[in-house]
Amino acid sequence: MARDTPTPVDFWFDPTCPWAWMTSRWVLEVAKRRPLEIRWHIMSLTLLNEGRADLDERWHRDLALRMEPVRVCAAAEHTYGPGALRRLYTELGTRFHLEKAPKERATYEAALAASGLDRALADAAGSDAFDSAVRASHHDAIARVGTDVGTPVIAVGDVAFFGPVVTPAPRGAAAVKLWDGVLAVAETDGFFELKRTRNRNPIFA
Repeated sequence: MARDTPTPVDFWFDPTCPWAWMTSRWVLEVAKRRPLEIRWHIMSLTLLNEGRADLDERWHRDLALRMEPVRVCAAAEHTYGPGALRRLYTELGTRFHLEKAPKERATYEAALAASGLDRALADAAGSDAFDSAVRASHHDAIARVGTDVGTPVIAVGDVAFFGPVVTPAPRGAAAVKLWDGVLAVAETDGFFELKRTRNRNPIFA
């Protein structure tokens, strides 16, 4: 692929996941320095953990709440097209991860308004009207990487991975260096996994 030809990148995110947020900021940093065609998609930690008997009731309540902003994203994509997802994800992520805003209607409405989208789409948070679309997008990601994953999922061309999981989000030359590593493993036939246990929480700059 020529260096000036945009590399297709599909990015699946749950807007409530701080690790996906970190990775998304890194991808956007890379896009300032390398030609990328980023296509944004939703996935859901709620669906990923659906039916898990090892999670206590508190976790299941939290997972149910996490579905609300995913539904709002699905409603925005349905109404305005996939191009609206980047703007809305940035506004939701800024509120959730940087401002520590609660997952509630006022937060969704503020993010929608800042994205130039109809505040009334916040109605979707409490509705199952877009759940089939959420499931379809989520299962598209899982079909590419398997079930032993989390969010985000990134596909470079036809090769998909969970991650990279990194904090803080690399900037400048460091962002491009990590990107080149992702391209290298994506081009390596039979590469599946490279992992170590996390020993720090997300660092938001």
